[in-house]
Amino acid sequence: MVPVLSAHGLGKQYEGRQVVSDVSFVLREGTVTAFLGPNGAGKSTTLRMITGLTEPSAGMATIAGRPYVRWANPSHAAGVLLDGAAVRPGLSGRKHLQIAALQSGVARSRVDTVLEMVDLASAAGRRISKYSLGMRQRLGLAHALLADPPMLILDEPINGLDPGGIRSVRLLLREYAQRGGTVLLSSHVLSEVDQTADRVLVIGGGRILADGPLTELTRSGRTLVRATDMRHLMRVLERDRIRYEQRSDGRLAVYATPERISPLAQAEGLPLTELASDNSALEELFFKLTGPQQTQDGAGR
Repeated sequence: MVPVLSAHGLGKQYEGRQVVSDVSFVLREGTVTAFLGPNGAGKSTTLRMITGLTEPSAGMATIAGRPYVRWANPSHAAGVLLDGAAVRPGLSGRKHLQIAALQSGVARSRVDTVLEMVDLASAAGRRISKYSLGMRQRLGLAHALLADPPMLILDEPINGLDPGGIRSVRLLLREYAQRGGTVLLSSHVLSEVDQTADRVLVIGGGRILADGPLTELTRSGRTLVRATDMRHLMRVLERDRIRYEQRSDGRLAVYATPERISPLAQAEGLPLTELASDNSALEELFFKLTGPQQTQDGAGR
């Protein structure tokens, strides 16, 4: 089965400086993958190499088996949003999309469909110069969706959106994936990624630092526990030298598996009202992997 997106050994040098090194990953249909990293980590450079806007110094990327720019009509292979400001501000949002539809061989009726999808129909007749940053981002997302492609490649798609707009984009992307679409998105809003992505790629210093399902990468090894008698529970844990932390919500974060804690509580006749693995926040994973890296302007994004 040909993967939707395949990157093998992607690398890029600028003036002797290596900004991306040996980036490799494969994406398959029906998934939302978050591409994370601090400024200067190489995210945007990698996305530009995948979409043919930047020539790799090493390696290659293919979408459905061939480089993006070698498709007769690339917008039908993947919808791309890398720069929401790359529009002619004198045009209306609808006119901008009508021109794009004509260039892509897409039915004109599709324009109104995507405007509705991104909640921009009421502002479609206004000039883009009057759009806010969030509206321009939604217009860029509409453009990416125009040819109803099997994949979306999005760089900071919720930049500038209000909470309602962020939620709408989240739901749109989840529904798109449920229909079999594949999404690769970069974002700095980790709390939103936590609710949207199935899988996470973390890049730092131009290299992939982590790659895997979100639930596996954020598993902390702790168990969240609540009992009818919390003092009794703490005494049992201390007796067995099991480390724990008290949380502000009244639960204990215990450094042991549920399989170890449950028999201890049963032996003490101590009813547990909650016993669940603690999946650490994505933010914790992100800073653990990337650390206090220095940001770099320009090509190393």
